[in-house]
Amino acid sequence: MPFDLSNTLVVGISATALFDMSESDKIFSETKNLDPDKAIELFREYMKKHESEPLEPGTGFPLVRALLGLNEFMQSTDKSPLVEVVVMSRNSPDTGLRVLNSIRHEKLNITRSAFTAGESAADYVEAFDVDLFLTTDIADAQQVIDSKHSAAAILKAPPKEESSIPDGQVRLAFDGDAVLFSDKSELVYKTQGMEAFHAQEDAMQDTPMEEGPYATLLKKLATLQERLPMRVEYSPVRIAIVTARNSPSEMRVIKTLRAWGVYVDEAFFLGGLEKGKVLKAFRPHIFFDDQDIHLEAAANLVPSGKVPYLSNSQLKNT
Repeated sequence: MPFDLSNTLVVGISATALFDMSESDKIFSETKNLDPDKAIELFREYMKKHESEPLEPGTGFPLVRALLGLNEFMQSTDKSPLVEVVVMSRNSPDTGLRVLNSIRHEKLNITRSAFTAGESAADYVEAFDVDLFLTTDIADAQQVIDSKHSAAAILKAPPKEESSIPDGQVRLAFDGDAVLFSDKSELVYKTQGMEAFHAQEDAMQDTPMEEGPYATLLKKLATLQERLPMRVEYSPVRIAIVTARNSPSEMRVIKTLRAWGVYVDEAFFLGGLEKGKVLKAFRPHIFFDDQDIHLEAAANLVPSGKVPYLSNSQLKNT
């Protein structure tokens, strides 16, 4: 019988998002334009030489460790894990040995992996039933977003500051428009201005917004919370929305989440204030946003990932 992951949160993550592979990637990138074959050879030699040396954690590492920790809450009646993580890497199986050794060194309970030797790992997102794909490769993230099979993010470099996150929790922060919700409201703001945006959102506050690229993930997180053996208010999965919206546009956000049957612990309607300070106080394992203006500051404080727009989105050129 096939393994049923319909009620399991499945996270696919590239090796470069899970671990810091900047040194080996630098060797490859500095040579590939001059001699691609030589670059592959040097990269393979480097990875083999250092394959017994554990890699340092990457931007996605704290999130993965925290998510896998949720499986400790599994009950005896559970037939599938609460969370599964799949490493999806452009490394070959040979050069990927260092990644596998690092996973064992960190005692991460990751049992599935895909090593594609330079081919796009994004091709296998649907095959592994991935709900969230984390990568440092822009093309792979764009492919996944465009396929609409999974949420995806391009992870920024690890934050310069370390934040103290409570043990036993998973803390996730999301922007709203063009991330959890569709980009239609954001387009009104971009093309018609703030006054038109507020007027529309206030008038349509009882009309749920259409789903954005992370809506299915948010609903999967709600399913995960239902499987945990405690009330949602006391769940170790803590979710925050950090949005530039403010009154009178905030009502539509809350009512949309209610219509979706999703419980969110915290919501911050900042009205243009800097998101970084709020994120530093919330201390998420990761923050997802679509705009560089917010991510540039946030990524210095907390692990952050950029959510790419659909290739055919008008926001691409707005």
